[in-house]
Amino acid sequence: MFRYVILLLACVLSACTSLPDLQQRTPSIYIPTQHAPRLEQVLQLPSVQHTAPPNAHVHILDKAQDAFVARATLIDHADVSLDLRYYIWRDDVSGRLLLQKLWQAAQRGVRVRLLLDDNNTRGMDNILFALNQHDKIEVRLFNPFLNRRWRALGYLSDFPRVNRRMHNKSFTADNRVSIIGGRNVGDEYFHTHAETLFSDMDVLLSGSIVTQISADFDRYWQSNSSYPLESIIKKIPAPQLANALQILQSPPQPKAHLYLNSLKNTDLNQAIAHKNVQHLPAQADLISDDPAKALDRHTSVNIASSLNAALKQPQSEIYLVSPYFVPTQKGTQKIQEWAKQGKNITVFTNSLRATDVAAVHSGYARYRKALLQAGVRLFEFKPDHAVPSNKDKGLTGNSSASLHAKTFIVDRQRVFVGSLNLDPRSARLNTEMGVVIHNAALASQMQRQMQQQAQEVAYRVSLDPHGKPQWQDPQTGKTSHREPEARFWKRTISKILSWLPIERLL
Repeated sequence: MFRYVILLLACVLSACTSLPDLQQRTPSIYIPTQHAPRLEQVLQLPSVQHTAPPNAHVHILDKAQDAFVARATLIDHADVSLDLRYYIWRDDVSGRLLLQKLWQAAQRGVRVRLLLDDNNTRGMDNILFALNQHDKIEVRLFNPFLNRRWRALGYLSDFPRVNRRMHNKSFTADNRVSIIGGRNVGDEYFHTHAETLFSDMDVLLSGSIVTQISADFDRYWQSNSSYPLESIIKKIPAPQLANALQILQSPPQPKAHLYLNSLKNTDLNQAIAHKNVQHLPAQADLISDDPAKALDRHTSVNIASSLNAALKQPQSEIYLVSPYFVPTQKGTQKIQEWAKQGKNITVFTNSLRATDVAAVHSGYARYRKALLQAGVRLFEFKPDHAVPSNKDKGLTGNSSASLHAKTFIVDRQRVFVGSLNLDPRSARLNTEMGVVIHNAALASQMQRQMQQQAQEVAYRVSLDPHGKPQWQDPQTGKTSHREPEARFWKRTISKILSWLPIERLL
């Protein structure tokens, strides 16, 4: 009875509204631009190859400020179109700077399409509405919340839908160059705050693979989960709209100026200035979920199976980097089989203190001993003591963990970079995407860098003589027999959650 009362209350408070009719959407598809002279010149892009192999040229963005420079450069030098989709876009220093740049691009005639998952747009209705007013900009919301003020009601009245999110990240300029990876848009992803430690990775791609990414963007743009912003946010009071328009049209504020000045000596800016931007040729496979997954529809292609097919079975070793690592019983058994076959397996994930979602860590901790017994090398990222305060308000956790990269390297030959975490939520609930890059030199280089990072900033987890987990600090050499630096209550909550049957939601 109580359950029905709660549902009735949720329906009343949300005014029993229903999603708008998508038949009224204005159709649009990517613009098949073949050449983008300004982009090609500033980034020294190789000529487009229409036949494979290779179908891509790759530039790794493993430094946060370079990742911002890359995005700003794409916006500033686009002449035809910009197609962007993100799980999180913060209304902060870096987020506003990029929104202002999108407005400026539209002012010079560039068509802008911005697709945002609605789980993290709280407080942004005004500025997104203002952005959408421009005749060259269209904003759509993926799986939107109908009640803009009391979003949590959506989890009561429409949980099966709003629990599924678009976790994809892609950024394409002039159908000529794309950025794919794990980074969202916000200060904690671009080191706007000097004290913030955040490890993430993107790749900048050019070549014929970009047309595949453009077509994949269209799949999501035209999907039954993507709603024109004006159909969800009907009206904004005139004073708030005027203020939002002023923000978009005003020059950067002092904090933004300081940040922009700090970017002048970044590696990518220096490479651009000296016309020395490196692009490695490679064969790349785009891996992307069917957007119908967000509606719990049956899909013929599953991202896990597509990724397995592209990465193939490891012959000698596999290196897994994932901030949220919940291997599940089936995955643990597969890892144990690989270990028995003599394959070297390394996992790099967050420590309990570093993670932002104790529930997800509990889903990993219950398999930790079995993994160690199988011979898996486990590294847990040490906590950042200046974790950003921005919080993701949804039930899927927030993204203020120290480690955020999602990268898998197989046999030092093939590497995946994308949005996919190794957990049930990514596999079953959220839509995800990424690229598998076939380049032995690049894969070996990335693995060496990650191994070095793990040795410097991660606890090495092992079993003591009594078969219990222990953590060794690489800096002090000291060993702990409980989750390092995690407070009593966080350890307790994680332990309790590990006993609950919630794994399928993690």
